[in-house]
Amino acid sequence: MLPITLDQWLSFQQRQHALPIALGLERVRSVWQALGAPRPAARVVTVGGTNGKGSTVAYLEAMLQARGLHVGAFTSPHLLRYNERVRVAGREVEDAALCEAFLRIEQARSGTALTYFEYGTLAALLLFARSALDVAVLEVGLGGRLDAVNIIDADAAIVTTIGIDHVEYLGADRDGIGREKAGIARAGRPLVLGSREMPAGLLHAARQRGAQVWRLGADFDIRPLARGWCWSVPDVQSCAASGGSRMRLDLPALPLAGPHQCDNAAAALAALWTLRGTLGWTPQAYVDGLARTRLPGRLQSLGGTPELIVDVAHNAQAAAELAAWLDAQPRRTTHAVFSALADKDIAAIGAILAGRIAHWHLCAIRDAGARGLDAAAVAARLSVQVPPQHCSLHDDAGAALAAARAALPADGRILAFGSFHVAGAVLALPAARPAPQPRAL
Repeated sequence: MLPITLDQWLSFQQRQHALPIALGLERVRSVWQALGAPRPAARVVTVGGTNGKGSTVAYLEAMLQARGLHVGAFTSPHLLRYNERVRVAGREVEDAALCEAFLRIEQARSGTALTYFEYGTLAALLLFARSALDVAVLEVGLGGRLDAVNIIDADAAIVTTIGIDHVEYLGADRDGIGREKAGIARAGRPLVLGSREMPAGLLHAARQRGAQVWRLGADFDIRPLARGWCWSVPDVQSCAASGGSRMRLDLPALPLAGPHQCDNAAAALAALWTLRGTLGWTPQAYVDGLARTRLPGRLQSLGGTPELIVDVAHNAQAAAELAAWLDAQPRRTTHAVFSALADKDIAAIGAILAGRIAHWHLCAIRDAGARGLDAAAVAARLSVQVPPQHCSLHDDAGAALAAARAALPADGRILAFGSFHVAGAVLALPAARPAPQPRAL
């Protein structure tokens, strides 16, 4: 008997493939073709990279919606609800729509094994195709070349950053990882690179594919202003078609915190610039869209005393960005509520942040199958860099958060970070929101 509810479908999907992650396009492409392979939107932008993908998708979605375009966005993983992964016109799709798409996929797959992520990707593409979208923005799940999202030929692609992560699938060096992520590029179409430090392997693979490469720091650039920042296309020839010798936007500070966010927003703007021939170029709408961008779990402050910050930094590159953000803040005693999945380099995260975090409240991740760890296992990996006396173990994120609140003074800071499972669990807690303060009489 087939599932009926969304929860039943998601549980069913986790049993349909022997592996939680199985890279490759043959299986998912064959099912997509059996479904008729409809184009998900008139224009498609694909976003890959190690970190910054979710923020970049959010910027694109907000800017395009500010233009009045009909936009769909597919992202992963989710924080609180599976429905977050598929948005149409800024709204999460309903359970019934997802279940209908899953039923169509089940009827079309004819026994082909699909992973949980592949089901979700196909469902998003089906829902987008029936929504008559102007633009679909698709976030790559893992890697690029062999990720399920790559069955769709993007009109423009973005690679945000290249760091060391998922080494068992992508390799342990930035050149190899870069080559895999360059696989989302298409010949004759733009590939926007959102970091100044892209490895040679990615650049070589992009050239081999015949992509039109747009690099931060060369083909477009940013710089700080007294208030806000500036984005520009300095190449005179690239601006000739727009009737000017230079394109420049002066922008206010972004609503998403972190030193890396201007790079992410700049890459999103560059992708829209490369598509101006079909989408047009409306600078004020894009400025307005950037200002409206919201994305939970990215250095998100929930206030309180001590202040609670939630972030999904779960690898070494993201930890380095988090460290830079901490260094730029007023000095305060900081405790962490932390856990990560078994395939993450927890020791590297500890090495980067150990000197900035006074105490680590470690918690278990129990809803991630074989990738989950208990608090003792997290502590063992962290102990390479963090002395045991600076750690305490807890059954779950709620207990870890309560302990951090009890241990810190009112002017302290709690940083709940690591896996999406941790960030989502903290955001779901009623206790994550500070109690309202009494009004003065």
